[in-house]
Amino acid sequence: MTETLITANLPSRDFAETRRFYETLGFTAVHESADWMILDCGGARVEFFPHPRLDPANSWFSACLRVRDLVTLHDSWSGLGLPGATGSIPRLTSPFTQPGAPRMFALVDLDGSLWRVMEIEAET
Repeated sequence: MTETLITANLPSRDFAETRRFYETLGFTAVHESADWMILDCGGARVEFFPHPRLDPANSWFSACLRVRDLVTLHDSWSGLGLPGATGSIPRLTSPFTQPGAPRMFALVDLDGSLWRVMEIEAET
């Protein structure tokens, strides 16, 4: 197979607000038009489509981001002061583990999209 790239496609009620939120996380805009926005952070890309009537509290959209250094990324994002309380939008959880899953933390963006940020486990 030739080189491929799969990206998450998430909703945005307002591209400018979404861009500002993700810029605080370290993303930069690669493309923005009235109908589509692409943000990049070190090769991790996420694409957004307009969804102005989205209710963030009822959003079911999600994406996974897999990283080698979970602690450093979490420490960086923790410095932004996002709330951690269940139900807060946006929010950032502390790292946790679930049976059969890698260590992770969760980020919920302004539009209620859930990011599962998972640690890439060392190969044995």
